[in-house]
Order: sequence, then structure tokens, then C-alpha cells
Amino acid sequence: MNRYPRDMTGYGPNPPKANWPNGANIAVQIVLNYEEGGENNILHGDAASEAFLSEITGAQPWPGQRHWNMESLYEYGSRAGFWRLHRMLSDLPVTVYGVATALARAPQQVAAMKTSGWEIASHGLKWVEHKDMPEDQERAQIAEAIALHTEATGEPPRGWYTGRCSNNTVRLAAQTGQFAYVADSYADDLPYWMSFNGTDQLIVPYTMDCNDMRFGIQAGFTSGDQFESYLKDSFDYLLEEGRNGRPAMMSIGLHCRIAGRPGRAAALRRAIDYMKSHDDVWFATRLDVAEHWASTHPAPRMQRPSKMSRTTFVAEFGGIFEHSPWIAESAFDGELGPTYDTAAGIHQALARVFRRASDAQRLGVLKAHPDLAGKLAAAGKLTADSTAEQAGAGLDLLTDEERDLFQKLNAQYVKRHGFPFIIAVKDNTKASILEAFRRRIENPRDIEFAEACRQVERIAELRLLDKFQS
Repeated sequence: MNRYPRDMTGYGPNPPKANWPNGANIAVQIVLNYEEGGENNILHGDAASEAFLSEITGAQPWPGQRHWNMESLYEYGSRAGFWRLHRMLSDLPVTVYGVATALARAPQQVAAMKTSGWEIASHGLKWVEHKDMPEDQERAQIAEAIALHTEATGEPPRGWYTGRCSNNTVRLAAQTGQFAYVADSYADDLPYWMSFNGTDQLIVPYTMDCNDMRFGIQAGFTSGDQFESYLKDSFDYLLEEGRNGRPAMMSIGLHCRIAGRPGRAAALRRAIDYMKSHDDVWFATRLDVAEHWASTHPAPRMQRPSKMSRTTFVAEFGGIFEHSPWIAESAFDGELGPTYDTAAGIHQALARVFRRASDAQRLGVLKAHPDLAGKLAAAGKLTADSTAEQAGAGLDLLTDEERDLFQKLNAQYVKRHGFPFIIAVKDNTKASILEAFRRRIENPRDIEFAEACRQVERIAELRLLDKFQS
């Protein structure tokens, strides 16, 4: 059994309706990262100075030393940048990603956040890299971050975003049972659910494109106009999608020491004013979004195929290819995972087994299919799927003359090709089935074998669509 853990499908072509409050067509969510005082620094017990997201291009850690320039750039965020952004955004719902050690060193800023009614989510214990951190250590740091956050703000955090996370971070955060949402994902435009050993966790994805961090990287923004234009373009496109019935959420990521600089703040203010000028916009905290989504779209309770036992999987899907459970058995042993937990995903998994099978194996699948309107149908001995499919095309209501015609064509077809005539009856009418019957009888056997195999796959696809919609 091989399970691929990544979900490459998400909501697919039909995302759920967001139903944002007050008929809004877009939710705009502003994040202010408060990291100043929580960054790498030997004063904080770290091995080296900070080197990430500053005005110093190509900065490198200084092992065992303080970096005066780096420290002062971060201090700008707490001393000046925060207050400029607070004045600009104080009338809007904002989520603060607060590093716990930074919040503990920011009593006035925390008081201002609370006065403005901003949500203060956790941004971890320290603003450091977690990719190589042992799992037990990261789990302990999450617990310590929650405790220190509660001391510094008076309330435990309801949201979590590490940022510089490990492959364990989301699971460890979910397992605390503490968070209405976790934001360590950039995988979607909308919230979605993940499950960890039976614990459902809502993910509210964050952004790295509508984010002032792009002023701190070489391939990023170099002027405020670029930032403003990108924010407006993103907003306009998402709003258009929302007005056309496709749910839209826009996240904006800010940092005190970056967007808090005057030239960037001016561009941000113009973009925010532009968004405010529209009536069908819901400005919300991430907690607002999470609570709305959880209420509107609770965690799904379907049993995921990739989580099924072999026995259950074969029981569910062993009949999709008529009387050929070996296809489901082989598919179960293949690469399944969250991205296959859809009708299209299971169809591909089953069809791949069928396609790589030998001609003799595929011929066995073809022969497992019943004649259309044949003796098995008359005797009521078809599978439930075949019975419903033939009935849907009216093949259960044939006149005696029509039934005789079908049986005559069946006999001619089998004699010529060596397997029953197969067609996805749900795609057809009685008339089109008869037309295809007469036409395909004359095909060379190799061409007809290939066509019959395509029809078998289409029948399987239609059966799976019905199963997943029921």
C-alpha cells in the first residue's frame, strides 16, 4: 500500500459557496506580522543574528554576534512602523500574527491592538526556522508559545501561523485542539479542512504574493506603486470572480518594519482606500473567516477512500468495473492519497490498472459485461448498476420486436468480436444505442476492442460520479 499525502485536488472545478456575510462577494483579510523582538538574536539565546526579511539585501547570520544594523531595522518596526500602520488600519478588522516573545516585549503595542479590537493570533514562540527542529522540541515550543501569548495578551490565541515551519507544524498545532484555524498553508484561495488522526483542523491559507515581504527579496517589489498595483489587480480579479458566483477571499500580509516605511505605507493606504470604496466587500479577521466557514461548511464526514481498509475499499469499488474486483484490489495497492478521494481520482486509479492489464485480462472484463436487453436482464440477474443503467435508457421497456432485434444484434456482435457489445447507456438513448450497435458490428476487431475498453472506462466513470454524489 502506497499513500501519497499531498492533496493536489482541493475543491477542484466546483468550490463551495462562501456565503460571506451581508451578501459580500469578497472577503478581505489583513494580517500584520508582529515579529520585532522575537527574531534570531544571541540576546534571545539564539546562535546567531537574524538574516531574514530586512532592508539588508543578502544578509547573512553572524554566529555568536549581535548585528547592530539588523537589530535596528527590526526595532524600526516596533518603534515607528507599527504605529503608522495602526493609525492607518485601526478602524478595520485586522489579524496580528504575534510572535509570543515579541508580544511579551511590546506592552504598548499589545494594548493598542486590543483597543482596536484586532485579533491577536500566535506566530509561534520565536521568529526562527523550524525545519530541522525535533518534533518533541517543536511540540514543547507550541505549548510554551500558547502560554506566553496568554500571559502577554490576557487571552489564548485562536489562530496559529508559524511561517518558518517544519513538515510537522500543522499536525502539531492541530493536535493541541486549541485553534479555530491554522494558517501555515498557501495551497488555496479558500479555507479547507484537514484531518489528523481523527482531529479535524480548519486551514485558512495565507499568502506570499499579496505580501510586503516581496520588498525584502530580490525577485520582489522595488516601489510602492508595484505593491499597490498588485494588490488592486488581485482584488479586482477576485471580486469579479465573487460577483460571478465563485467564492473569493483575499489575504494581505504586512510587516511592521516593511510596510510601516512611509513610501510603502502610502501605497498600502491607496490600495486599502480603493477596496473600501466597494460596497460588496467584507473586511474580516482570520478568526471571523474561520468561524464563518466552520459554521457554513463544517468538517466533512465522508469516509475517504485513501483511508479505507482493503476490505472496505474493494467492497465499495470492486464492482465499478463489472465483476472485476481484482482492479480495485490492485488500485488499493497503488499510490492513493487525499488527491484521489474524488470520483475522478478513484476513476484514474482504477482505469490505470485496467489500462496496464494484459489483453487477456481486459478481455475478461469485457466478457463480464452483460448483453444489452439480453437474457440476464430478462431474468432479473443483472447487477444493480447494470439494471439501473439499462432501465435509464429504456431498455427494460422494449417491445417484443425491439427485444428480438437487440438479441439478434447481440448474437452477431459476439460472433464477430468475441465479447458483448458494450456502450455507456447513460450517455445514450435507445435510438443512439441501436445506431452504434449497427455501426460498430462492422469494425475490425482491434478497433472494436479498443472502443469497448473506452466504453468500459466511461461506464466506470459514470458509476463513480453517482456513488460520490449519493
